[in-house]
Order: sequence, then C-alpha cells, then structure tokens
Amino acid sequence: MRRFPDALRRAWRQLALDAVLVGLAWLAAFGFRFSLLRNNAPANIVHIVAVTLPTAVLVWLLTLAWFNVYRTAWRHAGLADVWRLARACGVAALALAAVLLVVREPNFPRSIVLIHPLLAGGALLALRLVMRMLGDRSMRGADGVARPLLLLGSVDDAAPALQSLRGTRQWRAVAIYSPLREEAGTRLQDIPVLGPPLALGRAAHDYDVQHALVTGAAGSATRRLLLEQASDARLALLALPRADDWLQPGGGAGVPRNLQLDDLLGRAAVQLDVRGLSDLLAGQCVLVTGAGGSIGSELCRQIARFGVGTLVCLDVSEFAIYQLEQELKARHPDMPAVYLTANVRDARRLQTLFLRLQPTLVFHAAAYKHVPLMENDNAIEALRTNVLGTVNAARAAALCGARRFVLVSTDKAVNPTNVMGASKRLAERALQVLAHEHPATRMVAVRFGNVLGSSGSVVPRFAQQIAAGGPVTVTHPDIVRYFMTIPEAAQLVLQAALMGDSGQIYVLDMGEPVRIVELARLMIRLSGRTEDEVPVVFTGLRPGEKLYEELLADDETTLPTPHPKLRVARHGDVEGPRIDLDALQLRITEGSVDEPDPAAVKALLASLVPEYRPQSTTEQP
Repeated sequence: MRRFPDALRRAWRQLALDAVLVGLAWLAAFGFRFSLLRNNAPANIVHIVAVTLPTAVLVWLLTLAWFNVYRTAWRHAGLADVWRLARACGVAALALAAVLLVVREPNFPRSIVLIHPLLAGGALLALRLVMRMLGDRSMRGADGVARPLLLLGSVDDAAPALQSLRGTRQWRAVAIYSPLREEAGTRLQDIPVLGPPLALGRAAHDYDVQHALVTGAAGSATRRLLLEQASDARLALLALPRADDWLQPGGGAGVPRNLQLDDLLGRAAVQLDVRGLSDLLAGQCVLVTGAGGSIGSELCRQIARFGVGTLVCLDVSEFAIYQLEQELKARHPDMPAVYLTANVRDARRLQTLFLRLQPTLVFHAAAYKHVPLMENDNAIEALRTNVLGTVNAARAAALCGARRFVLVSTDKAVNPTNVMGASKRLAERALQVLAHEHPATRMVAVRFGNVLGSSGSVVPRFAQQIAAGGPVTVTHPDIVRYFMTIPEAAQLVLQAALMGDSGQIYVLDMGEPVRIVELARLMIRLSGRTEDEVPVVFTGLRPGEKLYEELLADDETTLPTPHPKLRVARHGDVEGPRIDLDALQLRITEGSVDEPDPAAVKALLASLVPEYRPQSTTEQP
C-alpha cells in the first residue's frame, strides 16, 4: 500500500517542478521580448503578466498530464518518451495560443506564444535529461562497486544491450569493441567504440576489464570470430538472458549471465503458431512417451505452457519420471498430470493405459539413440524399442481414437550406415503403413539432427573431459554434425503436429553443419583454457559412424511448408517396399533374430531398408 502514495508523491513533485519551469519560461519570454530585443513594454505589462501567467501554467500542466507525461519513469526514459514530451509541448503551445486568442488581453505581445514554447520545452527536456543522468549514475552504485564490462558487437547490436544494462547495478559498460573497422573511434551514448586494428586483448588491458558481454545475432560468423578472440584474451564471456529466462525464478531481463554453448551455435527463435497450438492442445489429454529424456521432457515443458487438460508423461525410467514430476509440479502446480512408468515394448500395457486415459495427441519420443552402443551386441534392442515400440505406441493411439501421433525421428535415418539409424528409418516406414491402415489418426514423423546438451551427445562428454583436464576426444578431424537447441527441437515437433497429411515425414531446417573439432575447441575456449592446457586428440570413427549426416532438407528432395523451418520429404524419397508389420513383429520377438546376433539383425534391416549400407568392422574412414 506504500508504493502508490510514493508514486503519487513523485508525480506531484514533478508537477510542481514543471509549474515552476513553465512559469519561469513565461517570465523569461517577456524579458527576452522587451529587454533583449530592446522593445518598449506597454504600460500595463505587469497586469498582462499577472493575468496570463496562471493561465499559461494551467494549460501546459493539463496538456502534459493529458499526454501521460507524469506516468513516465524518466530515470529509464527512451527516445519514445522524449517524442511524447515534444508532442505534448507542441499541443500545449497551440492550446495556450487558442485560449489567449479567446481572452483577448489588451496589448498582449503575440510573439510570446512563439518564444515561450521554445524556452519551456527546452527547460522541461533539460530537467528530464538531468533525471536520466542521475538515474544512470545511481544504477552504477553509489559505492562504485559496479564492475567494468566490455561489449562485443557492432553499434547496432550494442545499443539495445546498453539499454538493458541500465537496469542492473552490478555492471557498467566502459567500452564497445566492434568488428566493423569503420565504427572504431566513434562513440555510443558517450561510450567509446573500439575495433580493428586495435586487438581485443589490448583493448581489454587498456580498460582493465575481465568480462565481455556478447551482443548480436547468435550463430553469426562475426559473433563467433569475436568470441574466439575474447576467449584468447582470457575474457569471461557473458550474455543477456533470453526471453524464456525472464520467466524463471531470479531471472532478470537486464542481468548478464554466463555464456552458454547454445548462445554461440543457436539461431533465431522459432516462430510458433501460438493460436493454432493453443487450439490443438488446450484442454486436451496429451501423452508423451520417453518423457524423461532430453526431447521428451522438453516437449512436456512446452506442452504445459498451452493449458492442456491432462499431460501424461510415460517413461521406462522411474528416476527420470520422478525428476520430471518434481519439476512440472513446481512450475505448473495446478496442471492435471499423470506420471507413468511403462515400456513401449509392452503392447498390452500401452493399450490398457491409452484406452483408460484416452489421449487426443501422442508424441512418441521413446527410443534408443546411441549409435555405437546399438551397433553390435545391443542391435536387437534397437529393433525392439525403436521399431516395435513405435508400432505399439501408434497402434495404441489409433485404438483409443487419438487424433494425432507424432514420431520423433533422426537425421541418422537418412541413408543409414548404422543399426540405430536403420531402426529409426524402419520405424518411419512402419508408421507410414500404420497411417494407411488407421486414417482416423493423423500420423507423422519429424527428423532432426543432434541436440545440444541432450543425453548421450558430445557436449556433456566434452564438458566432463574439459573439467577433468583433458584430453578432449574427437573421432575424426573432418566429422560434422547438425545441431539445434533442445527447446527449438521440441517447439518444431509441436509445430509439425499442426501440419500436413498423415504418413508424411517432416525435416527440420538445421542450419549449417558444425565441425565437431571446432565445437570441442570452442568449448575449451569458453572454459577459459587453451588447447595447450586441454589438448584435442583424434580416436578414429566408431562402428556405424559417418563423417556427415544427411537431412534431405534441400529443394531437390523436400517440399516447402507454411513454416520456414519445416519441410516435408518427397514421397519418392521416403517410401519403400510395403512392410508386413505382423510378420515383422513375429520375426523380431520370436523368429530367427530372437537371439542377439548382430549379423542377423543387420541382415533383417538390410532386407527391409534398401538404403541401409552397414559398415564393415574393418572399413576405414
């Protein structure tokens, strides 16, 4: 209850100051008119001033209040607020001129209505600029403990970052280092702009800074070059929080945070069809298999934002489901949710659960995805989970009348050379068969590449190796992979659920591929170390591993969709010989490959996935 009186008190204080300034400007206008211009004042000048002064002050204050000038926090004001003040001053001058025209005070000098707005408007603006300067100074901390910060990026990129930094007392920008040579030597908001040929390390030394704030578009080549130079200069790298971070406890819009790897490799935010997804998800029962995994758990987080009727989280791991339950209950305490431990290989269990819960949408993220582990001794497990698990989940979805079923697939399903990729390709083909058999349920698959920070990916492994002092192991110097962030992948999976015909396979725009050795070196630099301290060693390609992955996301092999980051694979590239799913299930569970013989599993995959080309154990990269 104290905040409103305080705000009202500040508004009245501002009003009183403005009244004094407008009144003084009115007197100054008369003084300028009759003294500086050496004109004779009329005999009733005192009467004129005494009568018109209250009118001028009243008209101006009412106009300023009408334009909401007194609701502006001038300590944080921007250009838009200045323009509002300028418009208010212009309208006030016209309104006062109209009032004086009606009053018709004898001998009133008409030039006053032109001189006064210039003086009053300038005085009001000057007062607010002083308030802004005092606000900036107070934000830096009265005790001077704000740490110096170097901004990395062009002037256009640094300007919004400076605006955000005004809300924090911990940091103060002392200089900007721009990659554009022509910007060096200029100033932005009285902050010097540095750049080539001055080295970044030298600039940091001259301004005695140890922290650098990264600005500009994520993933750009210029930004990556600046980051490499900053890490070589041993600068601790910071970034402003993303919009999603503002919603987290303790997350501030203007408080810099430590730079993360996805800040470097990330791309522009995904543009979601929020209205369409709300219509699709709100009030519905949505089920996610593999809900405890990296993609599955992020799908649950994204789905929870759209006000689902019930969220069903299913995973074979008890611990993963328990962790997800604790997180979602904390974030969405009022959301109805069901947490289940079940194996997608158990068809009867799935059918029982689906019939009881009646999900409207099913997202199938349960899978084995680690290429070397699934290549030999565990090959049969990849078929049982990735293929039969998909068949079981899709049939259960059709049995309970679900409207949509989305399979989370992988780029390794394209021209696969390993068991994991071939099993996911076979799962895609099985899904197309089921889509034909169950037209009432729209069934689609979504392919994407590696996800930063997901379980089993190289990023957590590199982080562990760097923390242990190295070496960082990379299989081959030329190996490349596509990367995207976990939220981006989950959001595009949701977006794909809205689109297309049953049986289609969607391909995500993964951007440019990244060389794994570059990724390793960047992570070493971001940790504040050098390659001399943490060396990179090459271990050779592992069984089933390719130098590069294919997404088939080009114009020749895919068709565009209404969403710029989603394309659909052409039918000729995704179809193959029709599969007898019942016979396949029998062969996997009870037939010749019941024994875990890798050669038999690979022979079965080769017969069902024509594009599968298994690598021999002796094949060299």
